[in-house]
Amino acid sequence: MASLASFSIGVDLGGTNLRIAAIESSGARLETICTDTLVRRGRNQVIGEMCNAIGRLQKKFSSRYEFAGVGVGVPGIIDLETGTVCAAAHLPDWANYPVQTEIQQRLGTPVVLENDANCAALGEKWLGAGRDVNGLCMVTLGTGVGGAFIFNGEIWHGMVGMAGEIGHMTVTPDGPSCGCGNRGCLEQFASATAIRRMAGEVAAAGKALELAHAINANPEFSAKMIFQYALQGDAAAQQIFETVGWALGVVLSSLVDALNLPMYLIGGGVASAWQVFSPALFRELSRRSIVFRASDPAENSPGKKKTIVTQASLGGDAGLIGAARLPLLRSQTHAVSQRITA
Repeated sequence: MASLASFSIGVDLGGTNLRIAAIESSGARLETICTDTLVRRGRNQVIGEMCNAIGRLQKKFSSRYEFAGVGVGVPGIIDLETGTVCAAAHLPDWANYPVQTEIQQRLGTPVVLENDANCAALGEKWLGAGRDVNGLCMVTLGTGVGGAFIFNGEIWHGMVGMAGEIGHMTVTPDGPSCGCGNRGCLEQFASATAIRRMAGEVAAAGKALELAHAINANPEFSAKMIFQYALQGDAAAQQIFETVGWALGVVLSSLVDALNLPMYLIGGGVASAWQVFSPALFRELSRRSIVFRASDPAENSPGKKKTIVTQASLGGDAGLIGAARLPLLRSQTHAVSQRITA
């Protein structure tokens, strides 16, 4: 009798939304459930809703597929050995919370916990822009700036599981102060929060009348709106995104020179403004990075290895897909181990 194909359940836990998807081992999406996270109601309420949704999906598809387990992506610092969320800025009451154990006890199923940026990188490696490379670096531009590395097809966690803090690499030592204790971090130039701050600064200085009017008229003024002003030719908005691209170019030049990976991906919500910040990014990267110049993808030399710097392709689904990939990889590793020891 032929064995059943596998499926897993991925969870993307954000500060405002909770998304849960059943995904078959080929990458085919079986079903997705989306709810508001509503973190103000407390972690027990969120975990309860999460487990109810996971249970429904598991029951629905377990007759047709072999269940590999659950992968959960969390925006915070994770203790991988214990499955504990050590700190999560957008989930304030989750500090030192043993999420993995809590879900496993409620559902009786294997659970893998992972940082959300690592999940996004793994998702892009599996089904996205990185599917044809064995190593990549991903920078996620959202409320903050995250990062992740894939080496030899696997997430690189570093010694204490904190590899990928690209948002806190220094762009300029005398730049704006950052919550991490440093000054001039990439997060202070390339996040949605930084874009709004820079717009407020130029508006307050009387250098951006249209932006100032928009800020005063709309309390929900956002980085996305500044992007729209840039597309319409607003000089101040365009200069803000020039700064975003410049800062990314500074940091990426160091990463390219140090790691010499085949691919560097820019993801997250701010990446949708790629067309207005990427020219400055490439100018700075070409100016600063000897490795990028030696492997410039713009050159058409046959057979030449090239450093690809591009926009991630899965959008907001990258983290969800990557989370679902985690238990599938663990299941495959276990199966290989059993064959070796048999």
